[in-house]
Amino acid sequence: MKVAAFRDGNGPVALGVVRDDEIVDLAADPHLPRTLEDLLALGPDALVAARAAAETGRGVKLSSVKLLAPVQRPRKFLAIAANYQSHIDEVLATNPAYVPPTSQRWFTKLPSCINGPFDPILMPPESSELDYEVELALVIGRRCRRVRADDAAGFIAGYTICNDISARDWQRRSPTIMLGKSFDSHGPLGPWLVTPDEIGDPHALGLRCLVNGEVRQSGSTSEMIDDCYAQIEYLSTVCTLEPGDVIATGTPKGTGASMKPPRLLQVGDVVRCEVERIGAIEAIVQAEKTA
Repeated sequence: MKVAAFRDGNGPVALGVVRDDEIVDLAADPHLPRTLEDLLALGPDALVAARAAAETGRGVKLSSVKLLAPVQRPRKFLAIAANYQSHIDEVLATNPAYVPPTSQRWFTKLPSCINGPFDPILMPPESSELDYEVELALVIGRRCRRVRADDAAGFIAGYTICNDISARDWQRRSPTIMLGKSFDSHGPLGPWLVTPDEIGDPHALGLRCLVNGEVRQSGSTSEMIDDCYAQIEYLSTVCTLEPGDVIATGTPKGTGASMKPPRLLQVGDVVRCEVERIGAIEAIVQAEKTA
């Protein structure tokens, strides 16, 4: 099942299930909420109810609505650094002083950076080093703490695509790198949440990033150093994971900052991120207008 947040014309934000080339608005069932976070908070039976509502509900053409990020304001938006050896190798090639992590290295992307799957990525006037990173992202479906990796799959509501846009110059200014990862619009997610039954093995998915039609990144989630389940085990040791929390699982080689010479994003560039069995998100880079 594909669950998407959307807006039909000037209407309110709605939650729906994608059915072929249509989307079924779940508002027809008064017992179902209008956001994915609220739906997941009701427990696993809520997704079952959403599936049932979609089977009988009336759909509208997917092309006639505006898709939004499937998760609008999660309590946590967490991302792992250096989780693909190919990416570690390319960073070392351009920066021999870089010290790869010996354990999972995590950072926060502020939820205010979340952007729609096809909304413009803003180039802030304070940065000149914008970069892309295609990633598989997972969404937590059940509240959990100290989950074993062997049990982690049962706490995943589904998967989506993340473009971990990074302002590399701001990333270097702080050892926590949070600010360089959190400018407004620098967390595109979407185009929808795909439930695990449609994904199968999340560690056997191809992923690509294209800039203006040129393939920059091409890899597989099989390359992860720490897989999705190990990530949940590690994070849940520290903090309670809650329904709707987003976890971005790392990126393979091909980032613009690591090319020789660097090939960072420019205003007017079109960035497309693809993950097998999920789909694609795509956005143009625009200069941010300031007051």
